[in-house]
Amino acid sequence: MAVKIRLKRMGAKKKPFYRIVVADSRSPRDGKFIEELGYFDPLKNPAEVKVDGEKVNKWLGNGAQPTDTVKALLKKSGVIE
Repeated sequence: MAVKIRLKRMGAKKKPFYRIVVADSRSPRDGKFIEELGYFDPLKNPAEVKVDGEKVNKWLGNGAQPTDTVKALLKKSGVIE
């Protein structure tokens, strides 16, 4: 099973809010996920990112692959180099 760390879109139309989740790569964007790791709110100024670094490092150690966007967010928050 290929596991990805990716964004799940929440919020109303034109007001996006994202949760950072671990999901099977075959599941749909807003579908079933394994675990929630944090959130990203692009509407706040500056954009707010809150991540549980311990859980992220556990999943990265187990072989989960972050998407490009999530990788950038994790670098910005200081969880990974």
